Amino acid sequence: MKNRILVGAVALVSTFALGGCGFVPGSEASSSKKVTIWLMKDSVSADFLKRFTKTYEDEHPSIELEFKIQSWSGIGPKVTDALKGKDTPDVIEVGNTQVPQYAESGGLRDLTLESVRDLGSEDWLPGLADPGSIDGVQYGIPWYAANRVVIYNKDLFEQAGIKTPPKTRDEWIADSEQLNRNGNQGIYLAGQNWYVLAGFIWDEGGELAEERGGDWEGALDSPGAIRGMNFYKELQALGDGPKDADEERPPQAKVFAKGDVAQIISVPGAAAQIEQLNPELKGKLGYFPIPGKTAKAPGSVFTGGSDLIVPEKAGRRSAGIDVIKALAGRKWQEELARTMSYVPNKPGLARVIVGQEGTAAMAHGATKGRATPNSPQWANVEAVNPIKPYMTAVLQGGDPQEEAKAASKKITDRLTGG
Repeated sequence: MKNRILVGAVALVSTFALGGCGFVPGSEASSSKKVTIWLMKDSVSADFLKRFTKTYEDEHPSIELEFKIQSWSGIGPKVTDALKGKDTPDVIEVGNTQVPQYAESGGLRDLTLESVRDLGSEDWLPGLADPGSIDGVQYGIPWYAANRVVIYNKDLFEQAGIKTPPKTRDEWIADSEQLNRNGNQGIYLAGQNWYVLAGFIWDEGGELAEERGGDWEGALDSPGAIRGMNFYKELQALGDGPKDADEERPPQAKVFAKGDVAQIISVPGAAAQIEQLNPELKGKLGYFPIPGKTAKAPGSVFTGGSDLIVPEKAGRRSAGIDVIKALAGRKWQEELARTMSYVPNKPGLARVIVGQEGTAAMAHGATKGRATPNSPQWANVEAVNPIKPYMTAVLQGGDPQEEAKAASKKITDRLTGG
C-alpha cells in the first residue's frame, strides 16, 4: 500500500539520474543498456542511490542505471499507463498492497522463478511477500518494510514502578492501568486506528475480509474479529484518545510530546517529531513490539512497505530483474536496514541493526506482520473506509455484532462493486 506508515524518512531530491548514453529503446542486445527504475519519494536517500549505482555499474560495465523519483500522489494512474506501454520503466517500486490491483491488469512480469531460485523467497516477511503473490505467481519482490511499535515515556514508566516493558496483552493492560494515574494517560489511542485493530483481529484468528468461492466478503462480524474489537475497546479506554477520529486528528505525536502520555502506537520515526516538539523528551523515549496474547511471540501488526515489480512491456526486462536481485539481495538489504532504519525483507538480516532500539523493536514485530486482504479491489474499501465508523460506533456503545455485520456488508459491496 501507499507507505503511510513510513514516518521521518530522509528526503530525496525530486529527480536522480546517473549515467551516459548508448541507449537504443527496446533493444536488449545493444552494447550499453540503460535500465530505468521508478522509486517513490522518500523511500531511500540520495546517498544510498549513489553508492548503489556506483557499485552496480562497476560490477556491470554494460549497464547504466537511471532512477526517476515519483510522488505517491497520483501514482496509481501513472503506473497503470506504464503497464499499458506508455513511457514504461524497467522496474517500479509500488506499495506492497498495491500489487494485486496492478497484477489484475495482466501487465506484470512473472517473477516466480527468480524469487525461488535466486532470492530465497521462503524466508521473506509474509507482510511483504504475500501481497506480491497472486494465485501462486510472484509478481512483487519484497524490498523493505515498516510497522508500528509502542513508543513509551521512560520517565513515566519508572515513576509507575514498571521496570520492563510488557510482553503479553494482560501485562500491557495491567501496566497501562498503572500508568493511567496522577493525571497521566496510560496510553493514547485514537478510536479509528484501524491498522492497530487489524493486528488484534488477526491475533484472535479473525480477518478484515475473506475470499469465499472466488468472491471477497467482509468478515468483521466473525467471532475472532469481534474479540479483536473488544480488546481494542478495553485498551482505548485507558486514555483520552478521541473515539471519532484517527491518529492524525490531532496528530498523536503532538499529544505525546506534552509529556503526560505514557504510550502511543506508531512507527519509530515518530520519535524524531516528538523530540522536536519537546526537546526535554530527547533520550527518554523507549520502544517495544506490540505485545501478543502470550510471551512466545509479539502481536500481529500491519506491515507497510514496498515491493519491486517489472512491467511486461518494459524494454529491459531481464536487466531490470537483475537490478531487483541486487536491491532485494543480502548485501543491499543489510545496507538499507543500517542506513534507512527499515526492516529488511528477511527477518534474519535484521541482525545488522545495532544501537537502533526503535528499528530493532519494529523488526521483531515484523515477524508477525500481515497485509490487508489480497483483493485487487481493496483500495475501494480504503477510499471510503467503513471500518473507521464501525470502530467509533462500538466505542460509543453500539452493539459490536450488529455494527460489525453492517460494516462487513459495506466492505463486501466495495469489494464486489455492489
